Amino acid sequence: MRVVVALGGNALLERGEPPDSDIQESHVARAAAALAPLLDGHDLIVTHGNGPQVGLLAVESASDPALSHPYPFDVLGAQTQGMIGYWLVQALGRARPGRRAACLVCRTLVKADDPAFGEPTKFVGPVYDETTARRLAAARGWQVRRDGTAWRRVVPSPEPAGLVELDMIELLASQGVTVVCAGGGGIPVVPDDSGGLRGVEAVVDKDLTAALLAESAGADALLLLTDVPAVLDGYGTPAARPIHQASPAWLRGRLRAGAFPAGSMGPKVEAACRFAAATGGLAGIGRLDDAAGLLAGRTGTIVRTGER
Repeated sequence: MRVVVALGGNALLERGEPPDSDIQESHVARAAAALAPLLDGHDLIVTHGNGPQVGLLAVESASDPALSHPYPFDVLGAQTQGMIGYWLVQALGRARPGRRAACLVCRTLVKADDPAFGEPTKFVGPVYDETTARRLAAARGWQVRRDGTAWRRVVPSPEPAGLVELDMIELLASQGVTVVCAGGGGIPVVPDDSGGLRGVEAVVDKDLTAALLAESAGADALLLLTDVPAVLDGYGTPAARPIHQASPAWLRGRLRAGAFPAGSMGPKVEAACRFAAATGGLAGIGRLDDAAGLLAGRTGTIVRTGER
């Protein structure tokens, strides 16, 4: 099968950990080990989050006295794709020597008039206490919001409308290459007046891009890997319970009812529903270490047409 795997931020950095390269590389090695059994019998296309990394680079860029102005977010997104893609290719090569892997820096087409540009919601960068977050927001022109018990910067997150490098992704995958691509949701670009493309200040949701990638590349399955064993219906309430199997229609009903947090599980649920409804394929949400079981439908939350 052709399988698209979307690695959550926990595959690289856990909340509260220092963003040192050796810490992140150790997480990437664990992720590669979890994916290795899938490489034995399937063609993998791997994408990943970049929220902590792109936020860290944005902080560094804004604080660098050598720069007259910070690097824009599209450039920072490209930097994180190269860095994280390199780590993943290295780790996948060690996990399965002889299996070819390549990183492709990718752009994602978005609409210039997407309403998301007027309402930033995507969390990026480190966590702060409220006082620090508001001070940085005032000094640097950021927008900040509460993220759980902490505060973080938020940036626009427009809908992915197309994958600029799709033909190259498919070419590599058709040759048996494990492709690491569209990291962080892809570099957001819009058409410019000259007929080309220009980057914009935004971060595309990684899971929604993964769903578009899986559908566009003809994948048989989409795995959204995170740090929880399954989606919880009624998250944060005494009645919370795991969802093991569900149809896109049923899950979307619960999504509209506010059953899943908008900043974390909500986009994963929507991404799984989009892929399953459009293709009839299997979409799974679950733990990174359960990747093989998730693909087999034995664990996690399985979303496909024909379920309840």
